Amino acid sequence: MEQANNELRIRTVLGRLETIIDNENDNIGSDPDFDLPTSNAHKSRCLYELAMLTRDVRPDEVPPTFSTQLGRVREKLATNAQRVSAHLEAVREVVSILKNAVQDLEADGTYSQEQFRLGYGT
Repeated sequence: MEQANNELRIRTVLGRLETIIDNENDNIGSDPDFDLPTSNAHKSRCLYELAMLTRDVRPDEVPPTFSTQLGRVREKLATNAQRVSAHLEAVREVVSILKNAVQDLEADGTYSQEQFRLGYGT
C-alpha cells in the first residue's frame, strides 16, 4: 500500500513538473509578461519533491511504467535548458546594448555636472 501511494505521489509530481516545463517552454521568448523566476521556483520545487520521494529507491526498483514519463520529462528539460540559455543570452545582449548606449551618451562631447563644476567646461 505504501509503495502504491509513493508511486502515485511520484507520478503526480512528474505530471506537475511536465506541465510547468511545457508552460515555460511555450512562454519563454513569446510572452513578455511571463514570470520566469516564479516558474523556475515551481520547477525547482518539483525536482526537490522528486528527489525526496525517490531518495530510497534503487534504479532497479523504479517501476517500468515511469520510464515513458521520465523520458518525456528528460526531453522537455533538455529543450527547456536550451530555451532558458537562449533567453539569458538575449538578456545579456540587451544589457550590453543599453550599457553601450549609455556610455555613448555620456561621451558625446558634453561635460558632466562634475566636470563643469571643476572648471573643465570653461
